[in-house]
Amino acid sequence: MQEARQKITTLTDALSGVIQGNRDSIEVLIIAMLSNGSVLMQDVPGVGKTTLAKAVAKAIDVEFHRVQFTPDLLPADILGSSIYNPNEGTFRFRPGPVFCHVLLADEINRASPRTQSALLEAMSEMHATIEGVQHDLPSPFLVLATQNPVEFHGTYPLPEAQLDRFLVQLELGYPDAETEVKILHAQALEHPIERLTPVLTKDEVIAYQAMVRNVRVDESISRYIVSIIQETRDEPRLKLGVSPRGSLMLFRASQAAAFVAGRDFVLPDDVQRLAPHVLAHRLIMTPKAKYSGASADEMVAEILQRVKVPS
Repeated sequence: MQEARQKITTLTDALSGVIQGNRDSIEVLIIAMLSNGSVLMQDVPGVGKTTLAKAVAKAIDVEFHRVQFTPDLLPADILGSSIYNPNEGTFRFRPGPVFCHVLLADEINRASPRTQSALLEAMSEMHATIEGVQHDLPSPFLVLATQNPVEFHGTYPLPEAQLDRFLVQLELGYPDAETEVKILHAQALEHPIERLTPVLTKDEVIAYQAMVRNVRVDESISRYIVSIIQETRDEPRLKLGVSPRGSLMLFRASQAAAFVAGRDFVLPDDVQRLAPHVLAHRLIMTPKAKYSGASADEMVAEILQRVKVPS
């Protein structure tokens, strides 16, 4: 456990050297990876979302593919298709970019809902079904999807079923003035990602994912998680609360947070830290609540205040 924590700290340090001023977001991304979950990064262009995805793949030394989502993108462009060989009179399956370890779905909300849904099976079941044949994806498998805010022209809001497949949502945000000055000087000669070397192997990531599942969760913590989820379903300002998948993902993310902290047991603090990232994008507000200026993050914070913390 101690050796794993040291290596994860080294990984966090390495990624923080590439994307400065976002250590907390990087830690949450690593927690998502160890939970075997997917990450949705919503933010304005130019804050480092794509660079972070590339850095993760390089730091764990795995195959990386990028798909630029556009309105004319088709599901086959992501999953792959069968190509006819006229010489042999047979079809040969050509894997799409989804067959990799780290997939960057760049600007996912610029593609049509049909194409967005092509990732659903891959994200939740670790395989893809193409033309009736099921193909397993490599392990570890991590989807990092970037999304422009839905107010921007030419975007399609992700459907609820797609949002529910993402373990966490992150926002990098603009750096503060001092951090931005450091970024300018850090990239004066070359980008820091060029100096990044592998920190973990894919086998170590797989081993850590297995260890996360063995982190102990007391029944009182499980009941605490369920109480938080139930509050989202009873909240009158919400049209849609959190699904059982969401409670399971909060459970798993809390285990990973404890593992990253070097513990083999989960604390209420782990749940509270991950709840905003795991739950907020799953909440569907009523029109009245939306137009009153309420936000999903604020509702999660209010719910955490209301629910009794186990002692």
